[in-house]
Amino acid sequence: MKNTNLKKLATLGVLAACSVALVAIIHFPIFPAVSFLEYDPADIPILIGTFIFGPVWGIALTVIVSLIQGVTVSAQSGVYGIVMHIIATSAFTLVSGLIYKHKKSKKNALLAIVCGVIAMVAVMYPANIGLTPIYLQAIAGMKIEAARGMVNSLMPFILLFNLVKAGINGAVTYFVYKRIHKFLQRINLA
Repeated sequence: MKNTNLKKLATLGVLAACSVALVAIIHFPIFPAVSFLEYDPADIPILIGTFIFGPVWGIALTVIVSLIQGVTVSAQSGVYGIVMHIIATSAFTLVSGLIYKHKKSKKNALLAIVCGVIAMVAVMYPANIGLTPIYLQAIAGMKIEAARGMVNSLMPFILLFNLVKAGINGAVTYFVYKRIHKFLQRINLA
């Protein structure tokens, strides 16, 4: 039992480190008009961890990675960035993990990822409507009405960004998950 828990923590630590490293190395805007919305592959190791250990561990991994990223490679967005990453990725991992844990097959993995992508996009709409104006008011001194107007005008880009980001990360996870899981088993980490 103790050895199993140690392996799980080691694997989660490796996945968290990979997630943070991927953000440090790969991040770029998807849409030039809203260059502050940057793609990063941080959710791939988190989703892999979710598929291996389940949705609770996926959310735990999300929180840990979000906190580390928020004070290191993504520190410019501060608490707002941490909270938004936790909300977005938790929705993605919770839905994907719950669906995948019931039947671990390629077909169900695809269904889990598609549903996770939809959940992330759906959750980020109210999160952005509610939290982003407050963030803009705090960092830019905007009046809340102006901030809400700006967020409303950017919402099509925000929704499309979340769809593309989650879609890419989900697709990559779908194609690499089994190989990475087998590798982790071979080195006795999963």
